[in-house]
Amino acid sequence: MNVLIMYYSKGGNTRKLAEAIAEGVEQVDGVEAVLRHTRDVSKDDFVSADGLIVGSPVYFGTMAAQLKQVLDEFVGVRRKMENKVGAAFSTSGDASGGKETTMMSIIQALLIYGMIIVGDPMSATGHYGTACVGVPDAAVRENGRKLGQRVAELVQRLPR
Repeated sequence: MNVLIMYYSKGGNTRKLAEAIAEGVEQVDGVEAVLRHTRDVSKDDFVSADGLIVGSPVYFGTMAAQLKQVLDEFVGVRRKMENKVGAAFSTSGDASGGKETTMMSIIQALLIYGMIIVGDPMSATGHYGTACVGVPDAAVRENGRKLGQRVAELVQRLPR
């Protein structure tokens, strides 16, 4: 089993949070994290994933165009994503910079793919997903690990 952590990162902060999420996935025996920048993700990576955690920096309150482009390109395989676990994360440059609206734009796309959406667990923030301003600090990285672990655990529970 594997969980694809797909992200776009220009400055590196979203990549750093993606790496922490991947650590959380890897904490679950039998589940592998597949970490892919949007420029490197293949349709096979996407379809073969048992779970998908998608991240983006905030771009005008929504996901980056580079991430949306991948989601648009892969829409032809959306039926193959039905009933898989999906989650979102985001980074921003400002405390009121649109992290939640960005995660909601990702969640909307994952819902259209027919995925089962989860937020981060109550032991983290219990909200839409993991998010931060600037470089993810230790607390945010821990929340990212918790999100990754939650998705990996749920992937194992769902029938394939």
